[in-house]
Amino acid sequence: MSSLPARVILLAGPSGSGKSSLATRTGLPVLALDDFYKDGDDPSLPVLPGGAGTDWDAPQSWNADAAVAAIAALCAEGAADTPVYDISASAASGCARLDLGGAPLFVAEGIFAAEIVVRCRELGLVADAVCLRGRPSTTARRRFLRDLREGRKAAPFLLRRGWHLMRAERAIVARQVALGCAPCDAPTALSRILTLPLATPVAP
Repeated sequence: MSSLPARVILLAGPSGSGKSSLATRTGLPVLALDDFYKDGDDPSLPVLPGGAGTDWDAPQSWNADAAVAAIAALCAEGAADTPVYDISASAASGCARLDLGGAPLFVAEGIFAAEIVVRCRELGLVADAVCLRGRPSTTARRRFLRDLREGRKAAPFLLRRGWHLMRAERAIVARQVALGCAPCDAPTALSRILTLPLATPVAP
């Protein structure tokens, strides 16, 4: 039996639902799962219908294996090297060292967090898994303003993507719940996370 010094809180939710803000408010170390996007020249990237560019909202645009490996390293060793991704360039721009500093819990947040809930649970890594949900129109406004401010993509692309995601938001949340996340609004999610017991040794 092997013991783990830390466990992960997987924080999922639609793009723009407030995952990054909530993760920061917990005061816990944070692993940004969006940094595990594939580079724009990766031949395995999914395409939009009609071949009109890459479908960055499909789980296949993301490197789940690398994300799980980083989470496993953080849980076992308390530190890991992680990529730094430049969304505007659709490529990793470097790497960074994330050190938990002895914290027994950390948050891994991203739109694809739900995709790895089962795998991480099978490895004994999960303290909790949460999906943020809210009003689709509020999520859409927050997402568009953030993406425009950060220059993530061109405005016409952001508008088209935003309209599609707003219409699909309830289905996105339903899928993430089916994958093992508890649906919560932001206040409930924060309370749920802050009342978790400290990580204890677990056997994968």
